[in-house]
Amino acid sequence: MPPAMDPGNTPEDKQVENDGAETAKVKTLADLGRIAGVTAGTVSRALAGSELVSKRTRERILALASEHGFQLNQIASKLRSKRTGMIGVVIPLGHERSQHISDPFFMTLLGHLADEITERGYSIVLERAIPEEKPDWLDRICGSGMVDGVILIGQSDQFETIERVAATYRPLVAWGSYHVGQRHCAVGTDNRAGGALAARRLLAGGSKRLAFLGETTGVEIAERFAGVRDVAEQVGASLLHLPCHMSFELMTGELEGLLTQQGERFDGIVAASDLIAMTALKILHGQGKQVPSDVQVIGYDDLPLATQTMPPLTTIRQDISGGAREIVQRLQSAIAGGDIASLVMAPSLIERETTRRSA
Repeated sequence: MPPAMDPGNTPEDKQVENDGAETAKVKTLADLGRIAGVTAGTVSRALAGSELVSKRTRERILALASEHGFQLNQIASKLRSKRTGMIGVVIPLGHERSQHISDPFFMTLLGHLADEITERGYSIVLERAIPEEKPDWLDRICGSGMVDGVILIGQSDQFETIERVAATYRPLVAWGSYHVGQRHCAVGTDNRAGGALAARRLLAGGSKRLAFLGETTGVEIAERFAGVRDVAEQVGASLLHLPCHMSFELMTGELEGLLTQQGERFDGIVAASDLIAMTALKILHGQGKQVPSDVQVIGYDDLPLATQTMPPLTTIRQDISGGAREIVQRLQSAIAGGDIASLVMAPSLIERETTRRSA
């Protein structure tokens, strides 16, 4: 079998006279090929850095492309390869439509995801989805042909929708909870274990009347509350559930009223997020209550801001950066046709000054 010919060394690669064609506007691969004296295919391979074209020919074509201001049409190239080079990152807000992308948790996870995605050569399409307004929100982006895969920041109250779409759309990974038999791939913390960890820490610090702050319509928050409830029931401690919005604008007024009305019914708070915990600290301070001597407070997430509160916030840590890395690795594998599995990460307690030392 004769050796394969190097397309860069074929007769059509020889420089030819162009009778002034070099000065013509270069719009296509064929235009550049005529100037270089090669085929459009050789130009395409050279611009893509293919080693099927000799180094000398590649360098000559790249120089001519630069001279004439020509760039390979990346969109057309990606269409031919059936890849867009885009990853859809969607924040579903079925449980809390008032939240914004600027929410500290969203921004922290989004930043880590963006680092991982762009380092792998992809670009991002970002969307905040309100299922009440667009019930087909997930079908629409997964079926758009505009992205190679989709990442969900949270499952909200959309678990069944995600499961349905995942039956036919494989490159889909969510930050969130996993249940046995679940179809879609999820990466996240064991939220029930995190809630239990927070409750046990408050009890160890001497609290006997617990309060959970946060709305439980979303999957992850519901599991955090369930973990607190498990521990309270085991030891016979009282537990008060005070639902509140996740958005700062709405939660502030709600919490001020709730903590004022119910303040004598709790001496330990588990907040569904660090942002809720920070808001509670401000309100408790305004009421003249001392943290942690009067009320202990534990947040959830361990955002960078948690170290800046007064006093610094005890919280349940989620490995957000590690989770982002695992999400993107799994999505990339799914895009390539590989099988992917969910990952449940263990939460950890970050002890700061809003909880008392063990009693």
